[in-house]
Amino acid sequence: MIYTVTLNPSIDYLVTVDDFHFGATNRADEQHIVPGGKGINVSKVLASFGLSSRLFGFTAGFTGDFIESELKVQGLQTDFIRVNGTTRINVKLKTDTETEINGRSPVVEEKHLQQLAGQIASLSEGDTLVLSGSLPKSLPADTYRKLTEEAFRNGIRTVVDTSGAPLRESLQAAPFLIKPNIAELEALYGEKAENEQDVIRLAEKAVEEGAEHVLVSRGGYPALLVTKDNVYTASVPTGEVRNSVGAGDSMVAGFLYGLEQQHDIKKAFQYSIAFGSATAFSLKFAEKESMEKLLPAIHITHEKKGEVT
Repeated sequence: MIYTVTLNPSIDYLVTVDDFHFGATNRADEQHIVPGGKGINVSKVLASFGLSSRLFGFTAGFTGDFIESELKVQGLQTDFIRVNGTTRINVKLKTDTETEINGRSPVVEEKHLQQLAGQIASLSEGDTLVLSGSLPKSLPADTYRKLTEEAFRNGIRTVVDTSGAPLRESLQAAPFLIKPNIAELEALYGEKAENEQDVIRLAEKAVEEGAEHVLVSRGGYPALLVTKDNVYTASVPTGEVRNSVGAGDSMVAGFLYGLEQQHDIKKAFQYSIAFGSATAFSLKFAEKESMEKLLPAIHITHEKKGEVT
């Protein structure tokens, strides 16, 4: 069973204003109000491909009520912990340029974190736990590390998709997979990756510090999957990038989909790229038809100890 954790979910208010004027009253040409959060996105994509998951995390107030009700309408299984305050609202304005205003998170107390740790402790060996997104400001940077340690003790495979100090801390708990983009990987080590070999070197550092697999997305450049003994490189599929929101979450979902279909790591990586690209090339999350069209065109090169296969 797959479980996703979204510690800092949101209502995303997506609004398009074709002719925006600063300091004036503007009217939306288009708007959408949806539950947001990286773990939530992973569960949405998995569900569209027939894989069930259960959603953990924290919700609060009437905005939290909206998130839970909307996800249940979509057929997702939620088991959020209620906290005081209101779940944040993020405004994403699309006009000549894209602008975001992210709301403040509710305060998550230690007792709430302990409830979540109890949920994770009840999972079964062989389950998969996805920890993704930013942390509420009230939680310390080692939160993901502690949750990963709890999962590791019970034989649960853990995926961590975050950045900065929470990502660095999580490496100490030996996560099964981390998924930084190139900017997040560079920030992790304070170094600029000028070429592919630099990216591989930085990813290998993350492996040395504890990650079992490092999946690096690189925009229009080939994505990489780095392990202790192997480097996998994926060709870039052809298509027009229309949407970057959720592409990384779709990559995580695709990787897990491949594993759930009993495929090896190389094939799971191929699915990951197909899922992420199918989202990037559309205005919504990956769908099966578009993913299956992309999959055969994605070629994986495998390098092991200087040998290329």
